Amino acid sequence: MTEEYKIAVIPGDGIGREVTPAAIRILDVVAQRRGFKFVWTDFEWGCEYYSNTGQMMPADGLEILSTFDSIFLGAVGYPGVADHVSLWGLLIPIRRTFEQYINLRPVKLLPGIESPLRGIAPGDIDFVCIRENNEGEYSEIGGRLYRGTPRELAIQDTVFTRHGVERAMRYAFELARTRDHRLVSATKSNGIIHTMPFWDEVCDEIGTEYLDVQTRKIHVDALAALFVLTPREFDVVVASNLFGDILTDLGAAIVGSIGIAPSANLNPERVHPSMVEPVHGSAPDIAGLGVANPIGQVWAGAMMLEHLGQTQAAADLMKAIEHALASHDTKTPDLGGSASTEKSTAAMVAALESLDI
Repeated sequence: MTEEYKIAVIPGDGIGREVTPAAIRILDVVAQRRGFKFVWTDFEWGCEYYSNTGQMMPADGLEILSTFDSIFLGAVGYPGVADHVSLWGLLIPIRRTFEQYINLRPVKLLPGIESPLRGIAPGDIDFVCIRENNEGEYSEIGGRLYRGTPRELAIQDTVFTRHGVERAMRYAFELARTRDHRLVSATKSNGIIHTMPFWDEVCDEIGTEYLDVQTRKIHVDALAALFVLTPREFDVVVASNLFGDILTDLGAAIVGSIGIAPSANLNPERVHPSMVEPVHGSAPDIAGLGVANPIGQVWAGAMMLEHLGQTQAAADLMKAIEHALASHDTKTPDLGGSASTEKSTAAMVAALESLDI
């Protein structure tokens, strides 16, 4: 019997509606060749949906999504809809309701991409960032007082729980064991007096269970500089929600383009569905022109395959991506090429069909 995976598709807005169908086409090819099947269900939720209905998803949206094996999310964003509306109306409820407490971001310089850093070649940068994804600095606790007056104030509380920090740390240490046994924890314990020393203490405690992993704690400002100055040094980096958010965008920049970077919001135990997405935005300026780069969405698909246990299919997808990056003719304009979304997609399909499986 052919194994099937039920996938909820939220293409979102702008170029999300172009690159998501392209990635699905590629994923269907690799699934057929590896002997399994995707069953896709589309949901037209997002900022355009909000503009029409006043909500990012229907009231029972989370209940609907709970029945799927994974969620395949496109870009979200639409002119006139504030970013905090889209984030707190769709992404954060999904991440928290389904305990997607790990945000996994690869930082890898692929063949065919030029890093903005001098003297860096493909293979020189290959590390993974683990961002705690459910708590930390992105809490809902706080508020504003005396709005519009000279005494106006705003308070935003940061929340770190032992449960939340421990599970993120343990995931990072386990991942380091499968790679080069090196882990860096991002901190700021010299300036943030309560939460960051707590983060460091939990890192030390969990580290006693992983004495085979070389562990360092580096202040986040210094760490950002080292991402640029010595990116070859890193293997696994673990960070709180805010620090991880910032560091991973910097990571995408040093490997050539935030436009091809993927992200996975994982519930490692697979009790709930996980969600993958590209990092790029909805790019309304190029939406509808047929030139959007599908690689970020395809790479997110490879991360989904990894999480579902289809590791060979994920490796196939990465080979297809590298094939599309090998030629000017199959690179999209954001990477200095001339290919359309369709041409880049067709190149990846052709690469998959030519693999000896």
